[in-house]
Amino acid sequence: MATRFKIGTRKSAMALAQTEEIARRLSAAMPDLEVEIVKFDTTGDLDQTSKLLPHGGKGGAFVAQIRAAVLSGELQAAMHSLKDMPGNEDTPGLVIGATLSRDPPGDALVLREGVTLEALRQSRGKGFKIGTNAVRRAAYARRLFPDVEVIHFRGAADTRVRKLDNGEKQKLPDGGAVGPADALIMARSGLDRVGLAHRIAYEFSAAEMLPAAGQGIVAVECAAQDWQTRQILSSIDDPAAHASADAEREVLWVLNGHCNSPVAGFSTISADQMSLTASVLDLSGNTIIEASHTGPANRPRELGRAVGLDLLAKGAAEIIERSRPR
Repeated sequence: MATRFKIGTRKSAMALAQTEEIARRLSAAMPDLEVEIVKFDTTGDLDQTSKLLPHGGKGGAFVAQIRAAVLSGELQAAMHSLKDMPGNEDTPGLVIGATLSRDPPGDALVLREGVTLEALRQSRGKGFKIGTNAVRRAAYARRLFPDVEVIHFRGAADTRVRKLDNGEKQKLPDGGAVGPADALIMARSGLDRVGLAHRIAYEFSAAEMLPAAGQGIVAVECAAQDWQTRQILSSIDDPAAHASADAEREVLWVLNGHCNSPVAGFSTISADQMSLTASVLDLSGNTIIEASHTGPANRPRELGRAVGLDLLAKGAAEIIERSRPR
């Protein structure tokens, strides 16, 4: 008799694509598993106007409702983009049961018709508006294009590109609007997932724009005491991606960053060694603190802790505190 397995997800095109990939891998690994995808309208998806902070940041906006369903037993598991999972707080009773192999982790530039990368660079961004909701991307954008105007821009990946192409303004909570945008900075992996990779005008290197901790990693969360589900999820877990997730999220934990903190972190594994670089920027992009360490790949949390403590020693706490909402 087939085992029923319910996995929760947001309704966005990218979230569904990620969850369908999990379902395919689970079905391939365990043919007797009957996987059902349960779709949620999260607060962050229903409210496409406000900034995420009033909803509790990304954690409250995109994962809280689905996590509650796992804790109540309504679901066996929940799909998350790892970068959307708060790294400075734990959810008692839940664990990451699996991570899929990492997609390309970098950020990409999407341009509206008539705008070129050369024009952006030559003007240092003057006269152009770049849309993003991520404070990390905003800080790096101001660093790369010092005279650009960065505007608040919300929506699922495909929605944001549509708004860019249509010249739509972004509504603000106070009833006003900003834009339209001339360019967007988005996750390369997200554009791939929704079939919009052809819109990428430029891919930022890690040296130019260090990715968010966990970017490109799909995580599957489950109840800590649900040993059957944990065993099922172990069949699709990618050890290298899981190790990177542990290292990068440990940096967030040590820094006690919040959803308004421009914090970045990215690790790579070569043989039995892991290299990890993390940075903290002020919101203007003018100040950046960076730290890099290399250590055994089988001790990722220790490596993450070392990098986080190095950043604190260099003054990261003061930058994070200045960016904390009052």
